[in-house]
Amino acid sequence: MSDEHLVATPVKIAATKGSYVALIFAILFFSGLFYKVEGLAWLGAFDFTTLGGSFGTMKDPASNTFLGAGGLSAKAGFLFALSLTPTVMLALGVLEIFTHYGAIRAAHRLLTPLLKPLMGLPGRCGLALITDLQSTDAGAALTKEMADQKQIGKKELVVMSAWQYSGAGLINNYFAIGSALFASMTLPIIIPLLLMFVLKFVGAAITRAVLNSVYKKDFADEK
Repeated sequence: MSDEHLVATPVKIAATKGSYVALIFAILFFSGLFYKVEGLAWLGAFDFTTLGGSFGTMKDPASNTFLGAGGLSAKAGFLFALSLTPTVMLALGVLEIFTHYGAIRAAHRLLTPLLKPLMGLPGRCGLALITDLQSTDAGAALTKEMADQKQIGKKELVVMSAWQYSGAGLINNYFAIGSALFASMTLPIIIPLLLMFVLKFVGAAITRAVLNSVYKKDFADEK
């Protein structure tokens, strides 16, 4: 038989038990559930935000970091962009480890039945969305990497962006900024958090509906 008749058949690697363990750990790592757990501070060693850390401060800790105060224009923008690098690098590096152990395969298998009907997204997008709950920068970086590797199409990219843009960095921002209102709230603090989480899916679903109707022709060339 000549070489021209030898056609390579793609091999699908199934998710193993180890893949599901890696996925569970990845979800816990990026979800923020281990962030500042009262009485169990050591769990921070398994939390993305805790490992991301923070820069030291200068003369006035209330307003100054290594960025200083009063920066303008391109130089201030450069330093701000530089401050995002460690978080993004950590997220991409850790995701590479989880990918090696099969977390992405497990996510695709488990989360597709949930994300596909709600937002039209494959399950592999789940970790990027979960990461966004803690860090908008890391979530955006993971989403961009998926788009660059052609793992998602343009329509899926827009839907993911809609989900992430609404209530970006939800857990971090809610407990860091919203905590000022906790004392005056008349309902459990978890209720507004859950409401905002649900509305992220509502916004993404509306975006998907608009793309499939009003802007349907713009994505006609996508499979």
